[in-house]
Amino acid sequence: MTGTSTEQDRRWLLTAIGLSHQCPPSQTAFSVGAVIVDEHGNEISRGYSRESDDHVHAEESALAKVAADDPRLKTATLYSSLEPCTQRRSRPRTCTQLILDAGIPRVVTAWKEPPTFVIDANGTEALTAAGVTVITLPELADAARAANTHLIGGPSS
Repeated sequence: MTGTSTEQDRRWLLTAIGLSHQCPPSQTAFSVGAVIVDEHGNEISRGYSRESDDHVHAEESALAKVAADDPRLKTATLYSSLEPCTQRRSRPRTCTQLILDAGIPRVVTAWKEPPTFVIDANGTEALTAAGVTVITLPELADAARAANTHLIGGPSS
């Protein structure tokens, strides 16, 4: 499912992109930020890649700070600077699975995962197929890529 974006989406996605710059650099993983916001526009949680350990992803970090049965998750939006993962070696569950398990109905991203580590990344497609509304704001992709120039080069790459 797709939907339309709002100015609030842009603001929260820029917050997630800002968090991506807090990630400790890695040669084997992207720097990603994530924010979970309730239906009234209030922040529930935030996280970034490698925040608590070398393998934690941004969405995973943000979700770990919220009780799994928190009713706000059922109407929340998750903002992630990069498309949520559908494959990973370091954990049993992907970020896409964690989002679906939490029941979050809406995800907003800036950038589709490039084939740097995963050839067929398809978080957007997997979430959409499960009924989640996914919105991509491509005008913020260069800002999201900026935290990852050590892996992929500059914005025009």
